[in-house]
Amino acid sequence: MDDTSQKIIDATMSLIRDKGYVATTTKDIARLAGVNECTLFRKFQNKKDIVLQGVAQEKWRANVTPEIFQEVQWELKPDLELFMNAYMDRITPEFVNLSIGLRAPQLYEETAPLIRKVPQVFVSSLTEYFREMEKRGKIPHADFESLAMTVFSATFGYTFLSASFQETLSKTDRETYIKNSVTLFIDGVLRL
Repeated sequence: MDDTSQKIIDATMSLIRDKGYVATTTKDIARLAGVNECTLFRKFQNKKDIVLQGVAQEKWRANVTPEIFQEVQWELKPDLELFMNAYMDRITPEFVNLSIGLRAPQLYEETAPLIRKVPQVFVSSLTEYFREMEKRGKIPHADFESLAMTVFSATFGYTFLSASFQETLSKTDRETYIKNSVTLFIDGVLRL
């Protein structure tokens, strides 16, 4: 990819993060990229093409892969904190806002599978972790996918609400939230 094309992609993704897909115009993109609008159309078919090439780049995707959840200690408390922290380290407020912008009806059919990969990786990795914890005799048998969805929902909810409202909704900091959530979850799991 040449420098001009990358500048166009970066400008487009930044604008979608800040303004949304519909409000982002090709004039805005060209201006931010420092090119004229004709150059934009020589490099790409249209705005949608730019976005789809952007989401294919790692820098514009959350790098949530099974590997980020591998450093477990096989102890529930630190491991659940690891899962939640690893997710929150990658799903920044900027990524949340970009993800919202990528849900525009004009794009959603193409972007949904990419957006969906993040929760799928988290839930499947945590489900497998719970299965292994059961094999090791550390937790009782349960519906592990539902438990993983519970942890994911708590993690996603905090991340999304923090990105949307900063500290106006809750003054609870991330570390306190994670520790309290994990404690509540473990208390519930151990009662199964």
